[in-house]
Order: sequence, then C-alpha cells, then structure tokens
Amino acid sequence: MKSKPQHVARTAKNVAQDPRWAAVIARDPVADDKFVYAVKTTGIYCKPSSASRLPKPENVEFFDTAKAAEAAGYRPSTATNQTTVAVEHANLVAEVCRKIEAAEVAPSLEALAKSARMSPFHFHRVFKEVTGLTPKAYASAHRARRMRERLTCPGTSITNAIYDAGFNSNSRFYEASDRVLGMRAKNYRAGGANAMIRFAVGQSSLGSILVAQSERGVCAILLGDDPEKLVRDLQDQFPRAQLIGGDGAFEKLVAHVVGFVEAPQRGLKLPLDLQGTAFQERVWQALRKIPVGTTVSYADIAKRIGKPKGVRAVAQACGANHLAVAIPCHRVVRRDGDLSGYRWGVDRKRELLQREKRSWMSDQKDRDSKASLPAVQGNEGILPRQSPARSEPGAQR
Repeated sequence: MKSKPQHVARTAKNVAQDPRWAAVIARDPVADDKFVYAVKTTGIYCKPSSASRLPKPENVEFFDTAKAAEAAGYRPSTATNQTTVAVEHANLVAEVCRKIEAAEVAPSLEALAKSARMSPFHFHRVFKEVTGLTPKAYASAHRARRMRERLTCPGTSITNAIYDAGFNSNSRFYEASDRVLGMRAKNYRAGGANAMIRFAVGQSSLGSILVAQSERGVCAILLGDDPEKLVRDLQDQFPRAQLIGGDGAFEKLVAHVVGFVEAPQRGLKLPLDLQGTAFQERVWQALRKIPVGTTVSYADIAKRIGKPKGVRAVAQACGANHLAVAIPCHRVVRRDGDLSGYRWGVDRKRELLQREKRSWMSDQKDRDSKASLPAVQGNEGILPRQSPARSEPGAQR
C-alpha cells in the first residue's frame, strides 16, 4: 500500500485560504520548522521566512519537510540559509541586550557594534529587525523601567533615582522626562498627580470600551461589561491624575476604536503612549507585527525577541497590556492552539479571533474575484481590465 503523500496540490483559492500561506506572506521565521513551500514554475522550495519574491498561489505546494519537497523533485532555494542567519542574529542581539541592561551608562552604538563584530550601520539594522527598537530606544526603555522602579521605592529621592537609573545628570533626565514617564517625575511618583488624561466610554457588540489618552497618545483601551468598573480601573492605573471626560471630538476617537473591533480590516493606527519595561515593550512590538487573522504561540513570541526560555515572561507581558486590540495580545495562544487566558475574557478573545479570520478570508475572496474579473464592454468594444499604474510591493511571479 502506498503511503499517503505529505503534500496536497491546491487551487489558488485554497492556497490563499490556508493559514500557511498567511505565514509565507508574513515571512514568519517561527513557521520555518513546521513546513516549506515549493514553487512549480521554478522548481525550488523555500522556508516561510524566505526573502524570495512571493509566487502566485496557484503555483504553490506545501510540504511538511524539506526532505519531502526534495523527494518530489524540488531543489532548495539559495535563500533558505537565511533562517540560520536569523537565529544567529537573534542570539547575538539577546546578548547585546543583556549588556545594555547591565551597564550603568548606556553604551554607544560604536561600542555595541564592536562587541557584535559588525559595522555600526549593519548592527543598527540587525538590532532593529530583531527587537523592533533601535539600540538607543532599547536603552531608553530600560532606563525608563529602572527610573519607574526607583521612583516607587520608599525613601528614594528623585535625584538618587535619576542617577541610579543611568542618567548622567538631572538636566539630561528632565529633558526627556515626558518621554520617559509620560509626565513629570514628581507627578509620576504621586500617582499621576496633575497629569491630564482624557477618556470616554463607548459601546460595541463586545461590551463597553474605555479609551483614554494622555498628552503623548492613547494610554489605555479597556474592555468589559460594566462602564463604571472600567473607569475605576483607569483610576487605579492613574490614581492621582486629572481624568477629564472626552468631548465630541474625543468621542470620534472612541468610535474609531469601536469600528476596528467590529470590522478589523479597517486597521487601527493611533499614537500610543506605551509605558512598560524594556522587555514588555519588546513583546508588545512583536505582537503588533502579527498579521490580522493569524495567531502565534507564547513560545513563538519568545523566539522572535531572542528569549526562547522566556515563555512565562511573555505571557506576563501580555497580561500587563492596557491597550486592548491596539496591542493585539488576543492573537497569542498556547502551543496546542488553546486560547488560554485573556485579560478581558476568553469569550472576547475567541470572538475577536473569529472576526479577524472572517475579515482575512473576506479580503482574500475579494482579491480572488478581482483577479478573475472578465473583460469589460466599453464604447469601443471589448476592453481588457486595466492593470494598476503602480506595481504592488512583493509582486508575484
């Protein structure tokens, strides 16, 4: 009896709806150990993270392993070695991050690049690709975490906290205090005293939504059944801030968030006021890169940020997220696909994922229908459907 083949030939429509195709489009390195895809027109196979130009869906076959693809007559792409390089970069950057965190004064770009045996330009690009932050931004985020920790320690003066956090002088800190803390140091220590935060509560099919905004950007998006409890949660987050009910203009922002919850394909581009540790911000940056309609595991995120053993810490960073849907922690699941917990309820998490999947599949159907549109009848007879004036990024072959 012949063994069942490890691959399935599919139509363009079926491939476009396959979750593995979404991983190929996202060039997801986490999927590299799960499958490879082969291109019939070129005779080569690639890993999902390959930088090769995307093929047309109808020319794609999926295989469980590279060995299965080679048995079917495909040869490896020259880009397949990029995965090994990506792993090396992730390990190297993780080591550099530890150096930044251990240093009393943030090391210079040149010093970090030298320790990584790279040119400053190349190191800067690699570091940002892995962490989502520049080395300077990572060091600033780490100093901000240390500053917040020092300010909340009883008996520690603001001046001592400034120097303990790695700032060379008071003036250097106060120049950046708004960016580091979102408010003045004495106001942060006093629980947000004198800080002005505007907020409003809207309603959606998932319940109440509270949106709050500081001077730097949106600082909270909270979901729940009880509007009053959401306001109390905001007060707990900023116990001494001046909370101001939003006017009509601000309520438009809330409506924008509600619209995204109801129809994820609209997208959600808002200025965010992120206040977390350096590690949390790395996790949140990785979460924002997960494509709509797809999910990853906590272990996947830990690998992406160069901390493969930090699965529990990743889960804790997801739980510390105050920006529902804007930081899409609902797209993170357990390795076995179980939804696990969610700060705003597992039922809401399930519904958000289902909506995003439906939205993604709807977009794919729209693309398929546009690609198969027949010629249109014009005044001069039959006219072919016009091609776009500009080619889309990642043109298909």
